[in-house]
Amino acid sequence: MQDEHPTARDEAQSRPHKVRLPGFITDEQVGLGDIVQRAAYAMGIKPCGGCERRAAAMNRWMVFTR
Repeated sequence: MQDEHPTARDEAQSRPHKVRLPGFITDEQVGLGDIVQRAAYAMGIKPCGGCERRAAAMNRWMVFTR
């Protein structure tokens, strides 16, 4: 029988990793997907349909804070 309550390990996997970058990021949180998306746009790469899904997945994985 499976336990219906999530374990600490399950909760840790669902939360994004937080990386502090003082002085580099504004007061708002910025996801890894947003950073990659902005860099690609700055290099002239046009986004495709999969880009939004990948950016959302990367944002769930890692967040940069101040």
